[in-house]
Amino acid sequence: MKYLSKLLLLIAVSFAFSACEKIPDLPFYGEGNPVTLSASATDIAANPADSNNVALTLNWTFPNYATDSSNMKYVIEIDSAGRNFSKAVRKSVSGTLSTTYLAKEINNIALGYGFEFGKPYNMDIRIISSYENNNEQLTSNTITLKVTPYKVPPKVALHASGALFLVGDASQGGWNNPVPVPTQQFTQIDETTFAGVFELVGGNQYLVLPVNGSWDEKYSIQDNQLPDVATSGSFGYGLPANFAAPATSGWYKITLYFQSGTYTVTPYAGNLPTNLYMVGDATPGEWNNPVPLPSQQFTRLNSSEFELTLALNGGKSYLFLPLNGNWDHKYAVQDASVAGLAMGGELGYDFGQNIPGPAESGTYKINVNFAKGEQGIFTVTKQ
Repeated sequence: MKYLSKLLLLIAVSFAFSACEKIPDLPFYGEGNPVTLSASATDIAANPADSNNVALTLNWTFPNYATDSSNMKYVIEIDSAGRNFSKAVRKSVSGTLSTTYLAKEINNIALGYGFEFGKPYNMDIRIISSYENNNEQLTSNTITLKVTPYKVPPKVALHASGALFLVGDASQGGWNNPVPVPTQQFTQIDETTFAGVFELVGGNQYLVLPVNGSWDEKYSIQDNQLPDVATSGSFGYGLPANFAAPATSGWYKITLYFQSGTYTVTPYAGNLPTNLYMVGDATPGEWNNPVPLPSQQFTRLNSSEFELTLALNGGKSYLFLPLNGNWDHKYAVQDASVAGLAMGGELGYDFGQNIPGPAESGTYKINVNFAKGEQGIFTVTKQ
């Protein structure tokens, strides 16, 4: 019994001494510093022959995180300028203070934003540094690059016909082939992009034909059972499945990007007219409504595009009307004071201000494309 009491006493004293021992302070890890980014070039205009050459080298300073450099992470972000990196293309590296981009990598990023060949665009680039686990994220300075994309073959080859047509039970013409034109013909947006505004029947299917009246050739997709296939995906020549229309019937803009081999289907925000007329003191008919026919009626070129050549009075204004003789609805602009609007810009259904005409009298070609922009784009070209 005496032995047991002594043992218990020794254990108690041991605990007391251990409780009094001072525990060393926990290590303090610094927050680090934002890195300073530098670029080997700010003007990139490569050629196709340079595609596998390094076009851009990025270097940045040490962030001073309290860890081994191999545990430091850097995320490089590139985006079209002025968007605050909301649609950035990202690349991650660790344990290094530099990285490179080949010309084809920069080119693909630029083309992914819809940039045109041979035209310079501004792109922003920055670095977000952090620990490997993404803690202590710090943002570098932003550098603006001027990038001019070079031409590369499109992922999906364009047909020699230079035209595209919509067919299928999702369309208003059903599976009848040839299809109704111009209402089911696409408009060409640029060299490798076609689009059209169509009234689709929800839950049905369609194909895109390069030759109206022929079933020999078609653009289609690999699998129409994939998630989200009704709104976006990849397409190609002669693939086994029809495109799937959205579940809800309505007006949609279908855009085919041959450069990337992808497509999008989005609800159309505007109001597509069947016919289009021009009225205003910039026109020979002044503000008289109905307007003179056929001189002030547009020719419909396809599903979304209208065109008219007319002598205009300089320094005046005008509107576009979906119904001749009716003032209930119009196509106009949001703000007539926008610089350069006399030669083209955004328009919308029942917007509030007249469209300003060119300052100089003369003959002009007016093109209105409802598949461009949010609701439509008009352009004015002197003849």
